[in-house]
Amino acid sequence: MPFASRFVDRIDAVTAADWQALAGTDYPFLRHEFLQALEASGSVGGDSGWLPRHLLVEQQGRLVAALPLYLKQHSWGEYVFDWRWAEAWQRYGLAYYPKLVAAIPFTPASGPRLVYRDVDALALVDHVSRVLQQDCARHGFSGWHVLFPDAAQSALWQHSGAHRRSGCQFHWFNRGYRDFADFLDTFSSRKRKNLKKERQRVSAQGIELQRLTGAAINDQHWQLFEQFYRRTYARLSGHGGYLSGDFFCRLAALRDQVLLVLAWQQGEPVAGALYFFSSTTLYGRYWGAVRDIDQLHFEACYYQGIEFCIERGLQRFDPGAQGEHKIQRGFEPVETCSWHWLAHAGLHQAIGQFVADEAVHIDAYRQQAAGLLPYRQAADDHL
Repeated sequence: MPFASRFVDRIDAVTAADWQALAGTDYPFLRHEFLQALEASGSVGGDSGWLPRHLLVEQQGRLVAALPLYLKQHSWGEYVFDWRWAEAWQRYGLAYYPKLVAAIPFTPASGPRLVYRDVDALALVDHVSRVLQQDCARHGFSGWHVLFPDAAQSALWQHSGAHRRSGCQFHWFNRGYRDFADFLDTFSSRKRKNLKKERQRVSAQGIELQRLTGAAINDQHWQLFEQFYRRTYARLSGHGGYLSGDFFCRLAALRDQVLLVLAWQQGEPVAGALYFFSSTTLYGRYWGAVRDIDQLHFEACYYQGIEFCIERGLQRFDPGAQGEHKIQRGFEPVETCSWHWLAHAGLHQAIGQFVADEAVHIDAYRQQAAGLLPYRQAADDHL
């Protein structure tokens, strides 16, 4: 049976029930509530450079697939860096923006992107890729990009005519640790002592950490974290952050998949780290503090997350993009990927050669990083 597709400019064009029937509720960033919080808060849309253009696929009038899609006017907030591609387009006298991006805004966490049910997956990807190409041709978009699909979805996109680009992140894996001390016992002696000193330095400054989930997170906590987030962005980058309006308060709808770590110093709230989690994975996402406090970032953003994974039996901790400093704390290099199709045939071919050459260097980098892990005998079953 043939597919029919249409684009919508807001997630509310689909009911939460219909969206969740495709996407499920386990992966937090594809939940209707998360995408709606981005739009309703003004974090995307308007003049943000992220214009919702979600793709819906129907069969006999029934919604069978969807792709969270955005028309991008820049490359900020994607974490797959293509600034050099934009410069190359400009040298040819062409416009790289706007472009179509299938991604979770400001979220470099791998997961499903195209969600579907009761259809042949390969036929669906063939249809979707053709629809995206036609949309680019009709409106003059430079191309389409799928960012951070998980391994299962990546296997589908290889049939789309797009080029695969490799990346590298650092993730922590739970190998059945009983507690944090059990995890540290896998480190070499010197690395174990260094990490213990970091944690001791935090407590020596009178810092107390609080982990909150579910109904324990109230409106005051959300407001407090938003202040941390905005002050940190303003201090480091001169603006209040990508996430605007009441985005964080709207996350109350997802609080059963949220971990909020708050740090207190002599009764004063001084910092916070916000995580999301599924049934298997913890995702570290946002951080903020009223001032720099020695080693607190590592404690709130990494060690508290590891302890939470061990307590909950979560298998993996994805703390976000980049960060070689994570290696010495037990986070292992893993491959990520993205898929890219460019409308200009010559530049599409050039990008294909570029990502092929780049992949060789990324693989060498991952192997080198794996040799720097702090474990007495580095486990390699995830490398």
